[in-house]
Amino acid sequence: MHTTGLTWTDLNDGFVVAIHIEAKSGEAETVAALLADLVAPTMAEPGVKLFIPYRSPTSPAMFFVFEPFRSFRMQCRHDRFAPINRRFCALVYLSRSGRPSVSG
Repeated sequence: MHTTGLTWTDLNDGFVVAIHIEAKSGEAETVAALLADLVAPTMAEPGVKLFIPYRSPTSPAMFFVFEPFRSFRMQCRHDRFAPINRRFCALVYLSRSGRPSVSG
């Protein structure tokens, strides 16, 4: 779903997932590529408002993902989407802690 002109209310109405990833040494470019590859398929899913991966310019191994959904139910449907899950599993492996920090 491609949405333009989102307001503050639009972003705060629904359910938001925030993910912090610190890439393992030497894996930052791989993490960046995986996140970039997730943008189009994630935005195409029903219920996804935005998928914004951010890479720190001062700490290039640090990433943050902001992902608002229309509802918690839509986020649960997203979690079961196989191509997304495979890529997320790769991100877990490439994360320095072995698990990205997810808030939602």
